[in-house]
Amino acid sequence: MFARKILSTLLICLFTLACALPAWAVKEKEEGTSGGLDTTAESAVLMEAHTGKVLWAKNPDKELPMASVTKIMTLLLAVEAVEQGRVSLKDRVVASENAWEMGGSQIYLEPGEEFSFEEMLIAVAVGSANDASVAVAEHILGSEEAFVEAMNRRARQLGLTHTHFVNCTGLPARGHYTSAYDMAVILRECLKYPLFRRISSIYEYDLRGGKFKLWNTNKLLKWYEGVDAGKTGWTNEAKYCLASSAERDGLRLIVVVLGTPEPKSHFRESIKLYKYGFARYKAVNIYPAGAKVKSLPVSKGVVDKLDVVAKDRVTVVAPKGEDRGFTTHLELPSHVTAPVTRRQQLGFCVVKKDGQEVLRVPLVARYEVKKANLLQQIKKVFTRLHSVR
Repeated sequence: MFARKILSTLLICLFTLACALPAWAVKEKEEGTSGGLDTTAESAVLMEAHTGKVLWAKNPDKELPMASVTKIMTLLLAVEAVEQGRVSLKDRVVASENAWEMGGSQIYLEPGEEFSFEEMLIAVAVGSANDASVAVAEHILGSEEAFVEAMNRRARQLGLTHTHFVNCTGLPARGHYTSAYDMAVILRECLKYPLFRRISSIYEYDLRGGKFKLWNTNKLLKWYEGVDAGKTGWTNEAKYCLASSAERDGLRLIVVVLGTPEPKSHFRESIKLYKYGFARYKAVNIYPAGAKVKSLPVSKGVVDKLDVVAKDRVTVVAPKGEDRGFTTHLELPSHVTAPVTRRQQLGFCVVKKDGQEVLRVPLVARYEVKKANLLQQIKKVFTRLHSVR
């Protein structure tokens, strides 16, 4: 009897403890403690954008159709063309019959209809317009075929081995594929351009004087805090796809999911990866891009001092709990000799932890320093002598 009472009491206690487990503890137990993340996507990648490090992946190199996520590469070539001065945002782009014939999502261009290059880009980024994509491609390189060759050439330049483009729209075609990893790399490259970030973050836009409304197909812009870029895709073959990026507290993540099965699942699965990344990792921000790290003496220059700045952000991403103990060391000469060009590389900022190098960022000249002529150098010598007295 006594033993039965003890057993009964123990069972009640165990039941009470089980019921008292907080939701997060139960979930962690169900998902597993080694990350515990799974996704219905056929291929998925969670990447830290600053260094390109993959934080989590599922079949990252699996070659799959990606539907309109293709347009991320289309936009990359377009914003690079603007950056290089080959086209202008104010250019007038005239729709061809070839662009007019495009099916799927579109802004219903008529042959001969004109928009600015900027509005065509917005139609691609926000409305996923296939006709605008072809119009952009033809404006930059004369034909979609030439543009697609450039897309594949750019993919090779980025070192991508699981990507091949057949068109600039993502409409179904044999031999048109990418992988989650490759698309994350393409999106990471796009994020370097403020123009891409600006047009990709637009949620609604009025075309034709307000007669045609564009709504961004990337609903995470409204549904998940920090998301500010990306592109959706869907076809029967590709299923639901999304490549997107979000930033919180200096940590920028890229998430790509390909081949999720049902409507809105690409949003759900992306949010799942974002939650995983932001919960487990932290950005250790040492210097922002362009921050002054030191001044160096200048010899034979028109000025005596030169500001040295970080070329890029000096940021380390580390698992939470392991985000301390980083040290920085500046590898710089004791002085520089004029002339010095603006953005000339002068050295490195090296970040270490436990004596091991984890990051190396170039340090550059903030401004140009011209070489002083003979009269200027003599004047500087007399000025120094006078100041010593």
